[in-house]
Amino acid sequence: MRQDLPPLNALRAFEATARLNSVSKAAEHLHVTHGAVSRQLKALEEHLGVGLFVKEGRGLKLTDAGVRLRDASTEAFERLRTVCAELSQSTADAPFVLGCSGSLLARWFIPRLGRLNADLPDLRLHLSAGEGDLDPRRPGLDALLVFAEPPWPADMQVYELASERIGPVMSPRCAAYEALREAPASALLGEALLHTTSRPQAWPSWARQSDLDAGALKFGQGFEHLYYLLEAAVAGLGVAIAPEPLVAEDLRAGRLVAPWGFCQTPAQLALWLPKRAADGRARQLAQWLKNELRQQA
Repeated sequence: MRQDLPPLNALRAFEATARLNSVSKAAEHLHVTHGAVSRQLKALEEHLGVGLFVKEGRGLKLTDAGVRLRDASTEAFERLRTVCAELSQSTADAPFVLGCSGSLLARWFIPRLGRLNADLPDLRLHLSAGEGDLDPRRPGLDALLVFAEPPWPADMQVYELASERIGPVMSPRCAAYEALREAPASALLGEALLHTTSRPQAWPSWARQSDLDAGALKFGQGFEHLYYLLEAAVAGLGVAIAPEPLVAEDLRAGRLVAPWGFCQTPAQLALWLPKRAADGRARQLAQWLKNELRQQA
């Protein structure tokens, strides 16, 4: 009949006491009190039904049963320490694979990649682009950087980085530029707006935030991905809708203008990773991303 193992904490207390030949030293090693170790040893003896130590002078001496358990537990814990160290080293050596949309990768991440590599040289970041098909639950992806709205999936650890802000943008090369640049936002209801099928909610969300009738919007040329939509806007093909971080460099360079500003949506730019695969590198990356976004704001 297979017998259940004693509680792990009791075994750890015994292994440390037997190895260090002292309850006090075991308590110091385990960062607990002398009394806590003594209680764990007593509980272990009661679980096994045998004595493991006998008093010898002012110290302790292992019984025959204690010697057997010491040899077995020392070997087992040493093996566990070795394997855990190997696994930790393997994780540290492996690249951290981050998924994000192609538009976010091209327009925001790549221009900052040199700075990230300099600030976090041990991260060994590998970027994987996709559009709606990336899932950190699948093997090969450690985390996902995504614009999304709460509530968050229960099986995900989510680092919220910044609230999403979106707004209409156009190029000074756009044919309607002179007519629109001083016009109120309602003037866009008469325009055939550039849009993307990957984010169909963007224009209606902006219209509602701007107290405009979303049903009155008219759509012109559509694009499969946000990256192509913004390239079309830069080329002067019309007015597009964009998250602020993805057009910040274009606005500074004058390639695009945002006459109507940006409004906040319920979405967040967030870093997702499975709770079962918590990785300290994700915390570092999340803090770096948050600081970068704060500097840009």
